[in-house]
Amino acid sequence: MTAKTPKTSKTQKMTNVTAHAIRENGWWVADFTCDGKEYGTQAKRLDQLVDMVKDASALMTGRPEDTFDVHIVVDMAEYISEVEKYKEAAAQARDAEAKVAAASRSAVAKLKKANLGVRDIATLMGVSPQRVSQLAHA
Repeated sequence: MTAKTPKTSKTQKMTNVTAHAIRENGWWVADFTCDGKEYGTQAKRLDQLVDMVKDASALMTGRPEDTFDVHIVVDMAEYISEVEKYKEAAAQARDAEAKVAAASRSAVAKLKKANLGVRDIATLMGVSPQRVSQLAHA
């Protein structure tokens, strides 16, 4: 006797769902379209909204939750503006850190090439001798 393998959601086509979310009365409220129909759902926290949209989509279509690829768009300019400022500052900080790392490695290499000792290099650079050793081997 051969058992038939049940059809799983892995063989089903993924449905992309874009949900537009706003913050209202302490809830995140999302509106979305699935199979040409408008739906809505809500969650207390933004990180719960994807699961809520998947759950609602599955409930309304009869398809498994894992067949929905959900993207949340927060439609609140005041939130997005602040987050964008943070992301820009974080990117600038990462760039600055990379420049500092490159400059410190270069300085250590040049000072060692000039036959300065680890402790002298550390004193000149304002770092520990251990850090100089790390930079020399980086």
